[in-house]
Amino acid sequence: MQKRLQGSKFRMLNERLYTSRGDDSLEYFSENAHFFDLYHEGFREQVEKWPQNPLDLIVRDISRSSKKTDIVADFGCGDAMLSLRVENLVHSFDLVSRNDRVVACDIANVPLEDKTVDVAVFCLALMGTNVADFIREANRVLKPRGKLKVAEVRSRFEGGDGGEDLLESFQSLLRQCGFEVKKLNRSNRMFFLLDAIKVSDDVDTSAAFSAKPCIYKRR
Repeated sequence: MQKRLQGSKFRMLNERLYTSRGDDSLEYFSENAHFFDLYHEGFREQVEKWPQNPLDLIVRDISRSSKKTDIVADFGCGDAMLSLRVENLVHSFDLVSRNDRVVACDIANVPLEDKTVDVAVFCLALMGTNVADFIREANRVLKPRGKLKVAEVRSRFEGGDGGEDLLESFQSLLRQCGFEVKKLNRSNRMFFLLDAIKVSDDVDTSAAFSAKPCIYKRR
């Protein structure tokens, strides 16, 4: 019974995160931090069922292709595990600070100066209805030619209501926000990996994008 109640609460919190703006979610979880813990426990259980965790691939890529002096910003970091697994300085941001490595904030407005980051990471973190604001914020804090790394659930970006591939629309958003997509890996059946670089400070402030919510079925 307790497991079913927790599962029901996780689904409710999950839906709230995907269908609300980031600033609204910040306000809600700031007042209900215990729900954020419950959500992340359920989220971790879901990802553990996958054949591969996308964070492992991001860690490997940063370790191989980035200098140890490169500064990383982890948007929507959860437990900030990335900061423990790479040698780089990592600024970790999420709605609630679950440990002393995490700064609680809206990831559309992180406490970093302009052009101070070499790598921006969104690992299963593009939740909410204002994804474009998150991408514009990544552009703001990234240095010229800085790297953007995204891992997201494929089903949220593939096969829209009209049959269109939302991943194409997402790549268009990236271009509108000053990025050039360099690599897209869809080989994993659960998630895709995307690498882009910042090529311009100019962003389209009117550009908008929403992926499909990730709704988990009752078991």
